[in-house]
Amino acid sequence: MKQTAFITGANKGIGFGIAKHLGKKGYSIVLGARNAERAEQAISTLKAEGVDVAGWVSIELADLDSIEKAAAAISNDYPQLTLLVNNAGIPGNMASMSYDTDMKDIKETLDVNFIGTFALTKALVPLIANNKGRIVNITVPSEISPYWHPLAYVASKAAQNAMMGVMAIEFQQNNVPVEIFSVHPGPTTTDLNGNMSLPGFHDIDTVGQKTAELITDGKSHQGEFVELYPIVKED
Repeated sequence: MKQTAFITGANKGIGFGIAKHLGKKGYSIVLGARNAERAEQAISTLKAEGVDVAGWVSIELADLDSIEKAAAAISNDYPQLTLLVNNAGIPGNMASMSYDTDMKDIKETLDVNFIGTFALTKALVPLIANNKGRIVNITVPSEISPYWHPLAYVASKAAQNAMMGVMAIEFQQNNVPVEIFSVHPGPTTTDLNGNMSLPGFHDIDTVGQKTAELITDGKSHQGEFVELYPIVKED
């Protein structure tokens, strides 16, 4: 039976790249998206690439009711789910200094990138455990880079990394048949950073392919933080 993956934010960016390349490796893909038109457009493009798309699920990570409904829909419509990729996120205000950051920005970014991601993960753990599956988080290092460190975004991803580490230990300690790990794609040109393209940046297709290769390498990555393309220090 085909393995099935649910990928949040899969209608564009890194999520789309992961969906495309996991599909090419034989996964059946379920897209998580907020907008029906963009989801259907992504599905059409993926199918043209030969990807088996099982469907899409509406989800808004800032809304706990939306997450609850999405998790129920996934459990009902895709009971064979073996992989959750927590990819969707928002950047927050990347131009603000930490000491000038608006509290509204901190809360909104944490609500999506950590609270929403945790709520979805928590809701789907029983289903994934039943299928002895995996959870993969797309994130950034918790260590503070001197070159790029927007507080709201970095804090939200540090919380997500902590979630991964704690869950990995507790899955092992309690014999829960779920593997969880995190992937740092490295600098990637996406809408999130205004399609920034600088030396050392990679494109969505490259990152999607390398992430899919990691997920399907047949190895255990329980509790690991894997950097696909580490940030290169400036001179």
